[in-house]
Amino acid sequence: MDGFLNVLKWLWYHRNFLIIVITPLAFLPLPLVIPTSEAKCGYAIILMALYWCTECMPLAVTALLPVVLFPMMGIMKAGDVSIEYLKDSNMLFIGGLLVAIAVEHWNLHKRIALRVLLLVGVRPSLLMMGFMIVSAFLSMWISNTATTAMMLPIAHAVLQQLQATEARADERDFQATAEDNLGFELESRQTKEDITGEKRPDTKLQQENGGFQPQVTLESAQELRRRAMEAKYDLLTKGMSLSVCYSASIGGTATLTGTTPNLILKGQMDKIFPGNGDVINFASWFGFAFPNMVLMLAISWLWLQFMFLGFNLKKSFGCGVKSDRDKEAYAVMKLEYKKLGGMKFAEGAVLTIFVLLVLLWFTREPGFIPGWATVLFNKEDSFVSDGTVAILMSMLFFVIPSRLPTCGSYGFTEAGKRIKAPPTLLNWQVVHERMPWNIILLLGGGFALAAGSEISGLSKWLGDSLAPLQKIPPFAISILLSLLVATFTECSSNTATTTLFLPILGSMATAIQIHPLYIMLPCTVAASLAFMLPVATPPNAIAFSFGNLKVIDMVRAGFMLNIIGILCINLGINTWGYAMFNMGTFPQWANTTQIKP
Repeated sequence: MDGFLNVLKWLWYHRNFLIIVITPLAFLPLPLVIPTSEAKCGYAIILMALYWCTECMPLAVTALLPVVLFPMMGIMKAGDVSIEYLKDSNMLFIGGLLVAIAVEHWNLHKRIALRVLLLVGVRPSLLMMGFMIVSAFLSMWISNTATTAMMLPIAHAVLQQLQATEARADERDFQATAEDNLGFELESRQTKEDITGEKRPDTKLQQENGGFQPQVTLESAQELRRRAMEAKYDLLTKGMSLSVCYSASIGGTATLTGTTPNLILKGQMDKIFPGNGDVINFASWFGFAFPNMVLMLAISWLWLQFMFLGFNLKKSFGCGVKSDRDKEAYAVMKLEYKKLGGMKFAEGAVLTIFVLLVLLWFTREPGFIPGWATVLFNKEDSFVSDGTVAILMSMLFFVIPSRLPTCGSYGFTEAGKRIKAPPTLLNWQVVHERMPWNIILLLGGGFALAAGSEISGLSKWLGDSLAPLQKIPPFAISILLSLLVATFTECSSNTATTTLFLPILGSMATAIQIHPLYIMLPCTVAASLAFMLPVATPPNAIAFSFGNLKVIDMVRAGFMLNIIGILCINLGINTWGYAMFNMGTFPQWANTTQIKP
């Protein structure tokens, strides 16, 4: 028996090597028995899907497989495959990340977070609402992981202060009650001795007769109150941890650069439907996704409130004068804010560039009026894109100094050398350390897969195979596919999930003659709804390590949030999204799915 267990352990420890070797051999009969380009491309996709799901190799390394497999199997030329790895969507991603890195580098996100929390207050429900709003807002612009990693320590510091303050207040109440009881007891005994002249009975007899009963009762009550308070704050800590990580994931869906699946959708739409007229841009995505994010956030807050705080709104929200406990917890946040000092020139410069970038994104092609890009550059063709704007504004971080130029000294380096000129807002060393280069390869791998599927004819074959779905109502297809993607993303990265599903969904939409965005858009947002497992997404893992959470806590809270999210997305796509993207008609640009090499 021990020998068998040892073999199993050895296999488990070496599983990655076994998967890498066995998977290609197991599926090799597919391209050998059916030597068509569709089967060969299918072989490559199956291989990549299994490698991505099991993570036997780094995701980015798996994303490079089309560079090897497609030329060797005669699907695409090496040059055509390689060019897929740096598209306009990648430029938009790089520009957005450079802004996020600058915001984090100068601690601007912490200043925004603390300022909002000081406005919201420290009552439990309001505090949870405040943390969720701040986390969602920051996650729209910086990574979900960075948002969660920054917000959780602040949340825990505030909760610890609240608990410590409440414990001290309970201790004071107990001492006051104990003194009152003891004074009353001593007075009673003294009066009794004066009247009867009896001697004080021994301690043992008094204990037997219940003489110390009031003290015992008080101590028991104090212990019960202490345990109840610990249980309350344990529940509150769990709720606050989950609220931060969930709202970071929800907030990322609101902007095109908020999370990688959104950019994958834009890239795949431009790849599969090249004549789509820039239907997905920053402004159009925000117009659909922001109201959806607000709706999801509000319902999620109600659900987490119900699970972890109950629905005693008067107690949770509180009214009237602030107690000492509230004031002390508020002081913790105020102290953290004071530690940041006054706003520096660098923070102001980063904030200005950030606001300008967002304004330029919104006004480039707003849809209801001609944007600045249309008037100045895009009269004949789509020359300027959101990626152009992102790169232009992010380049300013390497031009603008972090301090105003002066005639005096700029201080000294750690080595003691005099600084002769102020450094710029960002330098390449900081960017190199913080830029997730692997995601750029992962995006490229997805575009290469889409191109290979199209050129080999696999997309058309898949679309034709799924044609019987035309008999099912479109809203049911959308809900079912959203559920499938949301389930799949619990055990696979949201990037890999959207990369695999979107090309198939695009082909299916063409085959059953419904608007491609009607199914691609809900599934893209659903890929970010990874709420049930700690391993589903980095924010969940961070919250799990912080909040004394058990897996069952996350599953219970996350299961309902998955359902809420899917229903909200499908409500959006059938109401304001339906009108925005003209979902009622099958667009002309979706009639043919040609890819220009």
